[in-house]
Amino acid sequence: MTIKNSRDARLAEAVALREAGEHEQARQLLVALADQFPADAAVAYQTAWVHDVLGLETEAVPFYERALAGDGLSEQERRGARLGYASTLRGLGRYPEAVEAFRGGLAEFPDDNALRTFSAMALYNVGEHHEAMRTLLEVLAATSADPAVLRYRPAIEHYARDLDAVEQAE
Repeated sequence: MTIKNSRDARLAEAVALREAGEHEQARQLLVALADQFPADAAVAYQTAWVHDVLGLETEAVPFYERALAGDGLSEQERRGARLGYASTLRGLGRYPEAVEAFRGGLAEFPDDNALRTFSAMALYNVGEHHEAMRTLLEVLAATSADPAVLRYRPAIEHYARDLDAVEQAE
């Protein structure tokens, strides 16, 4: 078995373990893989993810950074790494860094509503309440299937653009 095939099989095993709820076993296998393949973005991403699942956010950060610095992630993995990294920074109280990480993710994936929603939380944390509210209103208006929200969609979109708008009495 070649090193590449060995890496692929071990990575698949680790992902299967994580998906089966065997998080600590997956973590041990992924940490060993990350040591063996330090420049492998997919291994770094899976290693970050399992650390997050275990509540080991601080340990997840450098693996997210390695994943995002490398090549080889699928678009879905890259989106996940962007969201995971920025959300982890936010969860650690590193709000300004989280805002910047979300901005980087949104520059790459501007229509990703999960990134936009979590970004709004980080914006709130740094006191950018207007921008946070605008973002959430835009996501709500664009994605809600609730009939009551749909009925008021034009008004929601209007206030998303200018939350401080005041209608002038005639």
